[in-house]
Amino acid sequence: MKTHKDLDVWKKSIDFVTGLYEITAKFPSHELYGIVSQIRRASVSVPANISEGAARNHPKEFIQFIGISLGSASELDTLILISKNLKYISAETFEKLNSELERIIKMLINLRRALSK
Repeated sequence: MKTHKDLDVWKKSIDFVTGLYEITAKFPSHELYGIVSQIRRASVSVPANISEGAARNHPKEFIQFIGISLGSASELDTLILISKNLKYISAETFEKLNSELERIIKMLINLRRALSK
């Protein structure tokens, strides 16, 4: 690996953030400083922590930042479900986002495992 930009999980999470920004742009305006803000911050946190961890000098530090990314991904899982329950997103959009997020979480877990060896 040369940089974080070489990691598939980073690339996938960047695409996920972009998609979430497009989706949350359609949420009610009264949610701009509520759930929209939380979704956007949590989603950006995933690739941001991957890149920060990859820049560290020790695998243990990288593992710590992967843990932060996983925490943000778990937060997103809850926020996306709440968005569906509030009917801000359709069941179909929820399923698509949930599937993409599960894939990112699995990739993060696998990266953490690889770094631990």
